[in-house]
Order: sequence, then structure tokens, then C-alpha cells
Amino acid sequence: MPIESIQGRGATRNAVPTRFNLPERLAEGDWLDEVEALDGVTARRTTITVERPKSILTRNSSPDIGFDRSVNPYRGCEHGCIYCFARPTHAYHDLSPGVDFESRLFIKPDAAKLLHAALSRPGYDVAPIALGTNTDPYQPIEGRFRITRSIIELLTETGHPFTITTKSNRVLRDLDLIAQAAHRGLAAVAMSVTSLDPSISRTLEPRAPAGLKRIAAIRELNEAGVPTLLAVAPIVPQITDHELERIVAAGAEAGARAAFYLPVRLPHEVAPLFRAWLDEHYPDRAAKVMATIQSMRGGKDNDPSFFTRMQGQGPWADLLRTRFAAATRKAGLGTGRLKLRRDLFRAPEGRQMRLL
Repeated sequence: MPIESIQGRGATRNAVPTRFNLPERLAEGDWLDEVEALDGVTARRTTITVERPKSILTRNSSPDIGFDRSVNPYRGCEHGCIYCFARPTHAYHDLSPGVDFESRLFIKPDAAKLLHAALSRPGYDVAPIALGTNTDPYQPIEGRFRITRSIIELLTETGHPFTITTKSNRVLRDLDLIAQAAHRGLAAVAMSVTSLDPSISRTLEPRAPAGLKRIAAIRELNEAGVPTLLAVAPIVPQITDHELERIVAAGAEAGARAAFYLPVRLPHEVAPLFRAWLDEHYPDRAAKVMATIQSMRGGKDNDPSFFTRMQGQGPWADLLRTRFAAATRKAGLGTGRLKLRRDLFRAPEGRQMRLL
């Protein structure tokens, strides 16, 4: 019998690799942790490990994404999205990309201090910093630790451009700072909406805010003058693809400036976790879902190749592309990236941030 229940989590498995270990953990949880497990087994508690990296700015040279640097204040994500491509990173800490990824979280409390040092270096070349590229910067623990907010405070203070990608309406808690930066042409938000059907979201991304709440957040961000993009991401064949046009229409009606989409990706350990999830929640169509995904990925569960990994290939990918183009055209949504100003940046003064 299991020691801890995984009721209310996204992954149905928790196989543990054995590579590295990190100590120092603090108890943490949200409302689902307070609910008695239906199977009578003690509910799994969320724990937090304090991580002390030496740097915080991550660089990339991928031709598939529109940024070359990012900051991730957290490792692991409470939202529990079964499709999350960041799940394999937990294996580097001797933890499972399964339930551990959702419940054994890492925080970087020195993130703003490390970023301050990076921005202070002579010859620093300004370009938008992306927040939320790996795990969500507005997952529930942000409400307690406010690491994302401390980063935005620094970026706003120094006039540095930034983007935020999230699946959470918790981004509105920092609307005062984000709107201030947006009015200067420094900030944009991408709100990811996967499904507007609560019965689907309940298992697909069990601890993320409902899709309709995210649409409402787009509206509030737009009304505050924050340019917001709609990300229909990911699209899961035979599970969420029928909602594509509805999501695009809802995002446009809420004031999104532009939109983009991404077919589901299943790198490394994500593929077997996703297959197990399908067997648990959609056994009637599991084989069809995987066959369609493989048809877009060159016959494999995942295609890591540049230029094709984000959009897929083959007839099904072409159909998605056509449908998305028609939906955005009908809704009057653009598909281009938003440009942010770089000329307002002023390097931090001294060792500490100025207070806003």
C-alpha cells in the first residue's frame, strides 16, 4: 500500500531516478493538500528545497523561440500539467519527473540578487528577459515567497524589458508593477490556455487555475494597458484540439493582441508519463492520441529537431496550422511577436536595488 496518496496530482506514476541529492526542505502546500485522500492514504504534502545557484540568467541560441535569455525562479511546478516538457529536469536531483516534479519543489530566493549582479556587469547587452519559460513563475508558492515579484521589481526599476508566460491569473497580483512597465513599452504577458472545459483541465493540469479564469485575466491585463498574447498551448490531439477555435475567439474577445499555438511535445520521461495518464483517464482513445502525436513527430513520441519540434510535420500538423490561421483571421488576431523597448535600460546602482 502506498505511504502517500497522489490523489489530485497530474502524473499517475512516480518512478525515481538516482543521480543527485539536495538537502534543506520546508513544508508547504495548498488547499488540495488539506483534503483527505479518497483512498484513505495520507495526502502527499508539497515540500520545498532552497536552491542557491551561482547564476540565474540562462542563455539559449534556439532558432525556435523568440528570446535568448530567461530567468526561472522555481524548479518543479505545482500545477501538475501532465504534458510539461520541464518534467525531466527533476531527474538531475534524484527525483522523479512524475509526482515529485509536482510536489518536491525548489525555490531560488537569491534570484533578484543574482540578476542584479548580471545586469551590473560592464558591457551587458540588453534584450528582453523571459520569465516562465521552464516552470510557471506564478504557481501557488509565489504567493508566499514572491520571488517573481522581486525580479519584476528589479527589471522595472532598471528599465529592462521582460516577458511573462504563465497559466495563472495570479499574475494579476503584480499588475501594479507589470502595468507600470508596460506603459513604458517594457513588458508583455503571454497567457497559456489549454482548455476551457473543467472536466478536461481537472486531470490535464489539475492545480492550474481554470481556463475561464485565465481568459478573465487577459481581459484585466488588457484593460490595464498590458499587451497580452494568447498561447493555445499545448494542443493535445483528440483531447483539446476541438476547442481551438473557441479558445481563440474567447482570447480575442478578452482583448488579446496576438496569438500562437504549440502542439504537445513529449520529450524524455514525459512520454511514458503521458502514456500512463492516457491509460488512466482516456483509455478509449489512448492509441489514437499517440498515433496522431507520432504522425506529427516523424513516427516517434517526440521530435527534438529545430524548426519542426514546435509546429510538427505531416497532414495533421498542416490541418492544425490551417485551422489556427482561419480562427485568428476570423477573430482579428495577429500572430506576430510584440516588440519591447531596450533603450530605457539603466544598470543597477551599487550592490543593492533602489526601492520603488
